[in-house]
Amino acid sequence: MKYLFKNALTVTMDQEMKVLKNIDVLVENDRIKALGSIKPEECENAVEIDCTKKILMPGLINGHTHVPMTLLRNYADDMNLQTWLFDYIFPAEDKLTGEDVYWGTMLGIMEMLATGTTCFIDMYFYMDHMAKAVEDSGIRAQLSRGMTSNEKGPDFSQNKSLNECIDFYLKWNGAADGRIMGAFAPHAIYTCSPEYIRAIRDAAEKYGAPIHIHLDETRVEHQDSLKNFGKTPAKHLYDLGVFDLKTIAAHCVWIDDEDIELLKEKDVTIAHNPGSNLKLASGIAPIPKVMDSGINIILGTDGASSNNNLDMFEEINLASLIHKGANLDPLLINAGEALKMATVNGGKALGREDLGVIKEGFKADLILIDVDKVHSKPLHNPVSALAYSIKGSDVCLAMVDGRILYENGEFKTIDKEKVLYNIEKICDRIF
Repeated sequence: MKYLFKNALTVTMDQEMKVLKNIDVLVENDRIKALGSIKPEECENAVEIDCTKKILMPGLINGHTHVPMTLLRNYADDMNLQTWLFDYIFPAEDKLTGEDVYWGTMLGIMEMLATGTTCFIDMYFYMDHMAKAVEDSGIRAQLSRGMTSNEKGPDFSQNKSLNECIDFYLKWNGAADGRIMGAFAPHAIYTCSPEYIRAIRDAAEKYGAPIHIHLDETRVEHQDSLKNFGKTPAKHLYDLGVFDLKTIAAHCVWIDDEDIELLKEKDVTIAHNPGSNLKLASGIAPIPKVMDSGINIILGTDGASSNNNLDMFEEINLASLIHKGANLDPLLINAGEALKMATVNGGKALGREDLGVIKEGFKADLILIDVDKVHSKPLHNPVSALAYSIKGSDVCLAMVDGRILYENGEFKTIDKEKVLYNIEKICDRIF
């Protein structure tokens, strides 16, 4: 299939952050074929998409979330993380079935596509059902089976969650025409014993899988680690060898200068979740310091039960604003840097250099944004507008692998009414 985006105001998100006015972008099959000067014969049989008064940019990458937690949206709010998680979320999740997770994932995918996200990085459970939702919908994702156990081992060969994780990775990594990527996900140091984390790490190394883990999200986690292990959470995972593997560490709110050095040494990616961290009063991660170190930073919404949405444009806005205010420095985290966290940096975190940039040969994961709105006019600086003015609801088209999945309020691969019907049935049963 061919698509020709005509007269697009294009924000490429490459190293130079080029903004190209009124150019054409040709998509053929799953790749960007050409941009700029395109020969007429190359455009034969292409479907033309008029981009007048619209911005074309790479699709956003949600760097840390738990998409099925849409089912718990607006359920448990205004409490600290420990109370929220152990007294409300975990008990509710115990009632979920695989089918529930499928429909909760579909609801989240609809929300993400409609607000410009074309790829997400997730850890949860009932992963076969989650992967099926990704496969059916056409979105891109890195998925991992979240694991918890405080058993000391030493033998975890019969551990249910770990075996489910291994089976899932072997079955789904590279599936759906490569749109599904697998990972291993020990939940956190406060839900996993050191022995269990080591077992997960060793299994991930055996199968060549990356790691996705929560790290140093709260002051309680940080202080308990110092008390129980005599070291910070980051040093604890460093000593366990977790960071020897390609790792995405979510939150990192309470990391210190020495932790930053360790994370930089091991090329760990940090997933910054400003909205969730603010709502749960976990704190504000030291992202300006992390940026100065050269560590790769991506953006995530976290789950919709602690945000309470999956709108990455909100996170882009927050990621820039809160660090300016908290540090009394308006020069911190400029618009372009925040946008990179939601696009090209996500591709780097996934080991996918062909994601997050509009460039010939790169994946055709693209979004189109309507800027013919009062809140985005006048459009003096498109990059500033994307960080400070644009809303997720301004997205009018989302494409993954050269396939249009969402356009002008219509989901091309998802039956919206069927999803909403099943969500209502699930909530009636659980709550």
